[in-house]
Formats: sequence, structure tokens, C-alpha cells
Amino acid sequence: MKGFSHLLPLAALVVSDEQQIPLYPAEQKAQPLTLDAIPLLGFGTWNLKQPNTSEAVSWAIQVGYRHIDCAAAYGNEEEVGEGLADGLKKTGLKREDLWITSKLWNDHHAPEAVQEGLDLSLQKLGLDYLDLYHMHWPVASGAGGKNQIYYLKTWESMVKQFEAGKTRHIGVSNFSPEQLTDLLNNTSTPPHVHQFETHPYLQQKEWVEWHAKHKIHVTAYSPLAGTNPTYKEGDKPEPLLRSPVLHKIAKKRGCTPAQVALQWGMSRGTSVIPKSIHKEYIEGNFHASECVLKKKDFKKLSKSGEYFHRYNNPSDSWQVPLYEGLEDSDGKHKPAKWFKHH
Repeated sequence: MKGFSHLLPLAALVVSDEQQIPLYPAEQKAQPLTLDAIPLLGFGTWNLKQPNTSEAVSWAIQVGYRHIDCAAAYGNEEEVGEGLADGLKKTGLKREDLWITSKLWNDHHAPEAVQEGLDLSLQKLGLDYLDLYHMHWPVASGAGGKNQIYYLKTWESMVKQFEAGKTRHIGVSNFSPEQLTDLLNNTSTPPHVHQFETHPYLQQKEWVEWHAKHKIHVTAYSPLAGTNPTYKEGDKPEPLLRSPVLHKIAKKRGCTPAQVALQWGMSRGTSVIPKSIHKEYIEGNFHASECVLKKKDFKKLSKSGEYFHRYNNPSDSWQVPLYEGLEDSDGKHKPAKWFKHH
């Protein structure tokens, strides 16, 4: 199976300040999907409440999204499945026209439980196969709620599901550099995709480039930073979509602030999975690929990365170390020493 080398970052191209940054074929509407063509603009379903999920997923498909991201832990796979069926019916599309991703939760990390976890997701979604199946975290939850870092044997079982054709790709999510390197050193089937949090406030340039070097595609979750109500707003940084920098760029380019943030992500070569229950936002986000940014816009946005603000870090509540090598114990960005030697 070939890698995702065709998704390497275009932002590295040398262009003049007024020259347009080339766009990725984010939606690929004119081309049928292949096994190795993940649409860079996807629709996320985390924290979508059950009464709204099916309608939102169906509308996303009708608008033009061809990449739907879900997970067992979100508790809404049945509603996502209903939305998939309704969206396919109303558009006349076929199952193979969509890219569907789901994730294995921590309570199914035992090797003998992986197939059950995947089968449950397929059953709830009403599907025969997935396009991508992630290990949601490198963490297994055991008896009494005790958590531990555990992923190598889980991965071996995921490889078996991939070889059996139940999922066309397998990936990981929320791994640290050392964990992912350890996995690569202990498997003949590397992950096709790594999904983790990245946005203008958490750019992790070295980490994203490391994946391109190793031909592992990156999917960015929370691409609009802390817009989800689950996250509590602190004093700094201000919500990304209220950032003056983002608003100035959006006004100049005739885009919405959300479209600017999403196009920034896609122009790095990462797929992005924004979510919303509002039809106007679902449709507006879909048109992010039409937002043309210039080189100087990327320079301005790069300064937003000085915040280095991670919104999703359950290390303390789970009592396991996460994101080691990416930040120190206070959540501050660490020097890029690790990446210089790997």
C-alpha cells in the first residue's frame, strides 16, 4: 500500500508575497476517491448531540463533504450512520464515494477486544468496512478505571483487521514522538494516518514535518482551536475565531475567519475536520478550499503559534504521561532537539 506522499505540504513552496498559495484538491469532487486519497476537508462529529447528529451529517454530505470522522467514544455512531444513509439517499452517491473514519476506544485495547470494537462501530454505522480506523489514544483503560500506556499489541490486532479488509487504512491518534517511533520500530505495517490537535495556536511545525518525512498523513482535529464549548476559555489566548489577525486576513481575502483557519491547515498538507450543527456554518466551512491565502498571510498566522495552546490534554485526569517530547510539564513548547535527531 503506497503512502500519502502526494499530500506533502505545499506551504513550503517559495512564492512572492502576492502570489497565490497553490490549493490542494481538498474535496476532489471531480474525481472518484481511491484507497489512498483522503479528502483534506472533512466533517467532524465530536460533541455533536444525538438529536442533531444525523441531520448534520446528512446535510454535510449534501453540501459536498466526502470525508466524515467519528469515533466510538463520541457516543453517536448510530446517529452518524443514519445521517450517512440519508445523505447517500438524497445525493444519489454510493458508499465508495465517501471516506469514513472511526476510532477504537481505550476500553477495547486488549488484542482480543479490537475486532469486537471495530465490529460494534461497523454495526452502529451500518457499514461493511471503514476507510480508516484509528487507535484513539495510546492508552488502555483497565479494571477499576486504571489507565496505562499500552499500544503495541493493540496495534498488532489492528493490523489483522486491516489485512482482513474490515478497514482500508489504519492509524493512530494523540501519540507522542517517542510512542510513534516505538511503534514504527516494532511493526512492519506503519500507520497511514496520525490524527492530533493542531491549529494556528498549536502549530507544531516540526512534528507535522516529521510526519511528511515518514510518509504518515496528518489529520488535524480541533482545527478551529477552542471553539468547542467543552473547552473553557482562559485569559490567553483569545478564541481563535475572534483573533484580530484572522479577521484582518479574512476581510482582505473575502473569506470568513473559519475559512482562513481551515485553509491554513489544508495548505500545510493536513486534512481538517471541523464540526457544526448549524447548516450555514457547515456550508461555509465547506467552501474553505476557495479561500485563497498569500504568503504574507501565512507569515502573520505563524506568529499566532507563539501561544502554543493545547486544548485537549487528559494527562492529569487519566494519570498517564501524554505528549512527551512535544511540551514540558507546564505545557510549554519544548525546543526541537528531539526532531533534529529523528
